[in-house]
Amino acid sequence: MSVSSKDSPGGNEPTILLGRIARGDEDAIRQLFPIVYEELRARAGAYFRTQPTDMTIQPTALVHEAYAKLIRSSSSADWTDRAHFLAVASKAMRQILIDHARRRDKEKRAVEGYRAQPTLLGGSDGNPEADLLALEEVLSRLEGLDAQRARIVELRFFGGLGNQQVGKVLGISESTVARQWRLTKAWLSKALADHSAE
Repeated sequence: MSVSSKDSPGGNEPTILLGRIARGDEDAIRQLFPIVYEELRARAGAYFRTQPTDMTIQPTALVHEAYAKLIRSSSSADWTDRAHFLAVASKAMRQILIDHARRRDKEKRAVEGYRAQPTLLGGSDGNPEADLLALEEVLSRLEGLDAQRARIVELRFFGGLGNQQVGKVLGISESTVARQWRLTKAWLSKALADHSAE
């Protein structure tokens, strides 16, 4: 069962469950997972469709790890609604993917002569982990320059959110998100090309 814009027949069941989880209700954790699973899985699937086929982590594993990470932090969470939960899930997925990529990169660097060639947004050299690490470096740089634009990338790229959903999460208009996304994609392409040339 996926989460629609109506959330549930009751209209706000995920929001109620999120509030209960924040108060330490473990039964709410079990109730929430089947409600949000399909949507998280769809978002992870959308991300993986843009990546080379040899990713060493799969969408289902990513969703389970992200959900576990969210639940571990639920006692300090202040999830206000479904959109906020999905935004936090996007950040969790980003962190898991980057941590996974760092581990894989470290393993590969143990092989003599290995050198990663980051090529995200410019084709793939068959090493999606290197692409992710390059993106993480560039995205960290963007966070220092413009935190909102970096958040747009995170929500769109890692979370699979559309412009309207991103606007709701960030409290800005859909047209502003669309404009910032266009500008940011161009900036990212150049920054990643420069990173690859280093």
